[in-house]
Order: sequence, then structure tokens, then C-alpha cells
Amino acid sequence: MIRAGVIGCGNVAGNHASAYRDLPDTELVACADVDPARAGEFAARYGAAATSPAEIFGLGLDVVSVCTPHPTHEAVVTEAAAHGVQVLCEKPIAIDLGAAARMIEACERAGVTLGVLFQRRFWPASQRIRAAIDDGTLGEPVLGHASVLLHRETSYYTADAWRGTWKTDGGGVLMTQAVHNIDLLQWFMGDAVEVHCSHTAFKHGDAIEVEDTAVATVRFASGGLATIAASTALTPGLGTRVQVTGRTGATAGLAEYPEGSEARLDVWAVPGQEAVASPFGAGLAEDLTLARINGSLAPFHALQIADFTAAVRERREPAVTGREAAKSLAILTALYASAASGRPEAVPALGKEITR
Repeated sequence: MIRAGVIGCGNVAGNHASAYRDLPDTELVACADVDPARAGEFAARYGAAATSPAEIFGLGLDVVSVCTPHPTHEAVVTEAAAHGVQVLCEKPIAIDLGAAARMIEACERAGVTLGVLFQRRFWPASQRIRAAIDDGTLGEPVLGHASVLLHRETSYYTADAWRGTWKTDGGGVLMTQAVHNIDLLQWFMGDAVEVHCSHTAFKHGDAIEVEDTAVATVRFASGGLATIAASTALTPGLGTRVQVTGRTGATAGLAEYPEGSEARLDVWAVPGQEAVASPFGAGLAEDLTLARINGSLAPFHALQIADFTAAVRERREPAVTGREAAKSLAILTALYASAASGRPEAVPALGKEITR
């Protein structure tokens, strides 16, 4: 029986708690938060004990999910490692590569498994594109695109004091929303080596100091190229897309619409297998609340959490390791550096920071 806990009882934590609660041979033991009232309400909802982050590691946990704000990930993950607890951290792994490197080093030194939550890799559409790259159907990807065209009210940023600042959020739409699509893009395209980015705040500038809109180009070690467009300034939102074209000339793309729904293959331009589908076939939908978006992603959180607990049992690496998650953070680091400098920037190696 794996004894599991959740630290941080905010928006996405319920997906972790319900996954542990429902997994066979896994027990959700405790939930912790700096707000005792929130921890108590959350723990009662999922049938666990409420405790504090300082006390949870004294409860004999095997696994813990870290669902706290971005800048606190390092402290919680390294504390888990010090107690020998396997740790699954919400995305992004951290807001700077130095912190990510210290987290990875602490877990490796302690012999602790570190996984990072990128549940969109578990969409069947994502898996099919990755398989088509691996089996040569698409060939080596040479052209890619990621679009993240979402709606957020300004109240989304003002609801939590840590949102919307460089110090406590680490960035805007790129760091918090587009990180998922950047992760998919690099998973398909390979290692990124250089980016060129511009960003601004069209809609939420009075409430945030980070970006709500960004565009970028990315060059990969393979010679492949990609573009990124991301915004939370749309009304209504148009969801997200990731598309890749391989050396064979074949193209595959997935579309997530509305936000949070299971992505579907909207383009499968493989000779003899051509198929297209419009994500807007039923018309434009109303923008969903954050709770509904997170709720619709819960089945894919559950798949990744099942993989992580299996990895712990089988003493193997999980689907997304800390080192793998650091790749998208390295791209983000370079994107923000490029926006600040106004010129292309190299994607740094793990642990090498670029200062804004």
C-alpha cells in the first residue's frame, strides 16, 4: 500500500487527491496547507487527515504531490527528498533553472523519484503523434507550431496575491498556461537551442506586471523551427493547438477546445490516412471557469499519477522526470530573456540561469 499526501490545497490539488484516493493499493493519508481551514475542508472532502506542511512528513508517507505556488516548489520538494518521500510536483517545476537544478540534485542524492505533472502528454492524441514520430510515419519533425489562445478575467490574477508578478508567479501566459504546449512542442521536436520572443500585456496590464500575450520563434538542435503564439486576452477563448510536420512531409496536429477538454487530432495529413476535424464544429462555447477546466483534466492527472505510483513500485523513471520537465523551463527562461533583450537568446543548460 502506497501512502500518499498532497501539499497545497488550491485549484488543482483536488485532481491529485481524487487520483490517489481512487487508485488501488494507494491510500490518501493527509492533505496540508498553510491555511488550516482550507486544509481541513479539503481533507474532509477527500477522506484524509488535515495537517500542516511542517507536519505532513512525520506521517510515514511514501509519495507526496506538491501543488503549492510556483516559487515554493523548491523548498517543499527538497524537504520531501530529505525525508525520503517520492515527490510529484505540479508544473512548472520551478520559476528558474537554478531552483530546478537544486530540486533535481536533492532528489537524486536522496535516491528519491521526482516527477513533474504534464498531464496533456497523456492525451491519446499526444501519444499518437509521439508514436508517429517514433515509428517514422512523420519522420524527424522539422516544423512546429503551438498556439494558446485563452480567456482569463482580470479577477483570475487578483484572486491570489502571488499571481501576476515576476517574483511570485515567474511569468504570465507563457509560464502558467503555455508551458503545457511548450512541453508538448519540445517533446515532439526535440531539444531547443535558440528562441526569439516578444511579449506584452494587452488586457490585464493594470493588474499584472507579467505578460498576457506573447509570440516567439524556436530553433531546435535538429535544425527544426517552430512558432509560438500565446494569450489570455481573448474573449471568447479559442483553446490550444500543437502541430508538427516531419521530413516525410506529413503533418499531425491536435486541438484542445474548449480549454481543458481532451484534445482531438484535428489534422492527420499522412498520405493514405488523411483526416481532418474542426474543433469548432459545434460552434464557439462559453468560456469555462477554472474549476471546470481543472475538473475536465482530472482523468489525465489520474493517468499520470498512476504512472508515477507504478514507477515508484517498479523502481523506474516516471513518464516525466524532473530533468525532462526542466527542458520546458529552459525554453521559458530563454523566451523571457529574449523579450527583455530584444534579440535571440540561447536556451540555457540546466542550472545555467539567464537573468532578466
